[in-house]
Amino acid sequence: MRMHDPFEESLRDLLKAAPSSHDDDACLHRVLKTANRQVGAGDLFSLVGHWAQALMIALNNGSAHVAPVSRRTQSSASADKAD
Repeated sequence: MRMHDPFEESLRDLLKAAPSSHDDDACLHRVLKTANRQVGAGDLFSLVGHWAQALMIALNNGSAHVAPVSRRTQSSASADKAD
């Protein structure tokens, strides 16, 4: 004895039903258009994420070069001071 599956039953009813009045091509076009938008948005967010990650890596690697560097040694700095 098979278990009753309402989802499967509704699919069977749809397949057995007479052809509906809506246009399958138009419906498919809408679905594909929506899916294409979602994939495009995901790709755009991924691109922005990779760009931000690259920018953070560049800032992290370049931050050591931005800090001022003193070539003076500690002994010469104390020799220049007035007593």
